[in-house]
Amino acid sequence: MGFVGNESDPQLLSKIATNNGHGEDSHYFDGWKAYDRDPYHPSKNPNGVIQMGLSENKLCHDLTEEWIVENPKASICTSEGVNGFKDIANYQDYHGLPQFRNAVAKFMGKIRGGKVAFDPERIVMSGGATGAGETIMFCLANPGEAFLIPSPYYPAFDRDLRWRTGVQLIPVNCESSNDFKITKECIEAAWENAQKENIRVKGLIMANPSNPLGTVLDRDTLKDLVAFVNEKQIHLVCDEIYSATTFSSAAFVSVAEVIATIDGCNLDLIHIIYSLSKDMGLPGFRVGIVYSYNDAVVSCARKMSSFGLVSSQTQYLLAAMLSDDAFVDRFLAESSKRLAKRHKLFTEGLAKVGISCLKSCAGLFVWMDLRHLLQQPTPEAELALWRLIINDVKINVSPGSSFHCSEPGWFRVCFANIDEETVEIALERIKAFVRRVTEKTSKMKRKQWQSNLQLSLKSRRFEESVMSPHGLISPCSPIPQSPLVKATT
Repeated sequence: MGFVGNESDPQLLSKIATNNGHGEDSHYFDGWKAYDRDPYHPSKNPNGVIQMGLSENKLCHDLTEEWIVENPKASICTSEGVNGFKDIANYQDYHGLPQFRNAVAKFMGKIRGGKVAFDPERIVMSGGATGAGETIMFCLANPGEAFLIPSPYYPAFDRDLRWRTGVQLIPVNCESSNDFKITKECIEAAWENAQKENIRVKGLIMANPSNPLGTVLDRDTLKDLVAFVNEKQIHLVCDEIYSATTFSSAAFVSVAEVIATIDGCNLDLIHIIYSLSKDMGLPGFRVGIVYSYNDAVVSCARKMSSFGLVSSQTQYLLAAMLSDDAFVDRFLAESSKRLAKRHKLFTEGLAKVGISCLKSCAGLFVWMDLRHLLQQPTPEAELALWRLIINDVKINVSPGSSFHCSEPGWFRVCFANIDEETVEIALERIKAFVRRVTEKTSKMKRKQWQSNLQLSLKSRRFEESVMSPHGLISPCSPIPQSPLVKATT
């Protein structure tokens, strides 16, 4: 007789296993599920859902494939590279292969314009940026303690940073009136509110470039943030995983560059999260990096990295790839060029139907403004519009509320995970949808105008029929005027 368990009994499982802290009930993930149930395919399922909710960079896979073909010795899984198998397949030091850490440090410096150097001894591996973010939270905060985080922010931060660590995230509300820029005032306000609630704030975490905004922080804002954490003696964690996805003259500035110019900065408070998922388009390789200027954090994170190491086979391949200067230079230049072209294609297509996006210069997505299509400026109306887009337009976009955006009507749309033909199809679907909504809205407005006009005329006729007690219009009463007469003057 087999064992029969009662999975609904919470006493059989841990609190982590039975709580909903993973965030799978978020509308962000609901969109993915809708795509999984009915995925678009140009021939097999042309009416399926187009996936534009996944921040994935597929625009330069051809360059990476060419390099792999031309460098078979870089892999222990080829006849040319199999001689390295016995050395790489064995247990490796969880510090990481020296050549891998050297290559990553060099690459991180290169994509920051060579303005700052990174120490390979501070490179700590993790299973993607997800693992890196959780690792740094474990190192810096206890359960119940909090990090301030500017919103809108990446929805899966709630899973990555909170679920297993017990750390709180306190949104710092940024607004569209200044293009969602982070200000000293909004940071201070969030800090003061936390103090009133007796919440211990251990740090500030933010993504630069921003996900979902696609904007970069300017040097002065970064200096203000560094000054803030130094004043409060709390940590600053900078997620810089989109640092090589910039595609305009607004150059990315790393916090590593800024702290080198600030006298008296406490470097023990500064930490960087990085990965190769976005810049190199390699999320499946699960390469995450914690880079900290704090020796104790590096030591602790390295011990914890044994729970999420990057495979030695992957390290071996990437060490060779990232050490190839000619390839890296070509890849970064071409990636920027292709991202700019795709961004232009998509935003100009949206503009043709009156849809604007927040001005951006980085990332694999745009922050699309659909506030004018909402029935009402409420979160409920935003979700109603989102469901229409998912179910009727058959495009998975992510609603702003899932990014903790305080203003309804904004949506993140990813453009680098699909080919150009699919982008064009998505644009045609959006155009058709906007036309339907516009026509429906116009009809409703005309109907309402006609209804209001009829009510107005009835009201006027009633007023004109009102007589004095003697059955005549009072000589002191003003002569009634038709609204149509007034309109012609």
